[in-house]
Amino acid sequence: MVSTATPSLTPTPRVPYAGVATRGIALGIDAALANLIVLVVGALLGLVASLAGGELRPAWLAAALAAAGWLLAVALYFTLFWSTTGQTPGMRLMGLRVVAADGEPPHLRRSLVRLVGLGLAIIPLFAGFIPVLFDGRRRALQDFLARTVVVHVD
Repeated sequence: MVSTATPSLTPTPRVPYAGVATRGIALGIDAALANLIVLVVGALLGLVASLAGGELRPAWLAAALAAAGWLLAVALYFTLFWSTTGQTPGMRLMGLRVVAADGEPPHLRRSLVRLVGLGLAIIPLFAGFIPVLFDGRRRALQDFLARTVVVHVD
């Protein structure tokens, strides 16, 4: 006996947790934006310094201050966006949001822990993102440390 029933065309529900591809694209967008901000601010500071006729010496001090400024700008970029709206601009573009267990954006302290975890996830050739492929809630190292998840938003 052959069944003549048509297959159901109801869409399968989307997994609410973000995968590695969308998270990676969002992180790339955010890294580009954060570095662009640092570049523009650094260029403006360099222009003002050149107009004032000063040059910071020794060169290692200038490099150390530039590195510290970059680190501060990137830390502010991620932690402020995560703790206020739960989304960075890259995450918003990809339709993602980071939330704590209560469904709200992480607080500042949790965002700082997540930032440290992000750095630790990136350092060993992005190996800290491998758990996203196997974890049921698609959490990476920074999510485990900060007890957060990244979800799709409508």
